[in-house]
Amino acid sequence: MNALELTGRARTHLVEVPDQGCQLHRQVTTPFEQLRGAATKAGFDLVAVSAFRDFERQLAIWNAKYDKPAAPGVVAAAPDDRIDAILQWSALPGASRHHWGTDMDLIDRAASPPGYRVRLVPEEYAPGGPFAAAAEWLEIHAGRFGFFRPYRGICSGVQAEPWHFSFAPTAEQARKNLTPALLREVIGQADMSGKDAVLARLEDIVGRYVRSIDLP
Repeated sequence: MNALELTGRARTHLVEVPDQGCQLHRQVTTPFEQLRGAATKAGFDLVAVSAFRDFERQLAIWNAKYDKPAAPGVVAAAPDDRIDAILQWSALPGASRHHWGTDMDLIDRAASPPGYRVRLVPEEYAPGGPFAAAAEWLEIHAGRFGFFRPYRGICSGVQAEPWHFSFAPTAEQARKNLTPALLREVIGQADMSGKDAVLARLEDIVGRYVRSIDLP
């Protein structure tokens, strides 16, 4: 991937996945279909409810969270505290693994009751949750197709996300190529809330929330 693709500012590395309504990296579509096929035979209907996400969308998510007003009578958190709180669940614009088209958030459509609103919270994947069985199956079988969970809450600064799966062969190369220098250039040009505070500690952020993942 080139610099634009790595940071979500281009789509030249992507292909459409029509029956999923999303885009994935061209190297990921076949392994993903193989994973889905095996899951179907096991009684699951895997759907990627979120796959590629571009820079502008990630920027909008970031700004909305950073600029969220404090509750009445509550003093707004300091910039560094806001940044760390956001990064536990949402990636820095330009540094999201979803930019690469290698990562996706998976649900089991067969286990979703009519009208159910998916929230992508740990409780949905824990015992008793609607996606618990699919999560258990994926834990055992996803690795056979090259997929793993980068955020297990062990080594990663990001909180555990049992729904988030990544195609290791392509994602690992992207992770190694995404440098602080590239992110500094991209963020420096963006209308991003808290930008100065982020840039002041960018190397630390990259090390903790981008480079540190739970490897397969």
